[in-house]
Amino acid sequence: MRETQTLRGLTTVSFWTDDLAAAKKWYAELLGMEPYFERPGYAEFRLGDYQHELGLIDSSYAPNGAANGPAGAIVYWHVDEVKATFKKLISMGATEYEAPTERGEGFITASVVDPFGNILGIMYNQHYLEFLSSTSKA
Repeated sequence: MRETQTLRGLTTVSFWTDDLAAAKKWYAELLGMEPYFERPGYAEFRLGDYQHELGLIDSSYAPNGAANGPAGAIVYWHVDEVKATFKKLISMGATEYEAPTERGEGFITASVVDPFGNILGIMYNQHYLEFLSSTSKA
């Protein structure tokens, strides 16, 4: 019998926003798609090779003590061109959190603060591509 790992994968990355309509519009433009799921105070996009979910949640639903500005862990989404994606995000109104930085051969990270105060990390990650390639051959 196979044991499963405790943390098996991302299900939803949640971003808080004081203006859900504007956040939906901004992310729809960035991602080139509309949310696939919505309910009052919430919108969700499925994206990427594994259809991970990015949820936008009205800040009125934030738990007590939630940060009111950029804070906490940074989730990095793989992109093929970090510098070009970083420039696009800046041109759309995001602000630099960390400029594109080489982290060793095959790894580049960058992050921005979206117009709604959330940190959006982007990364070129050779291990992600190697894993993706190995699973597509199966």
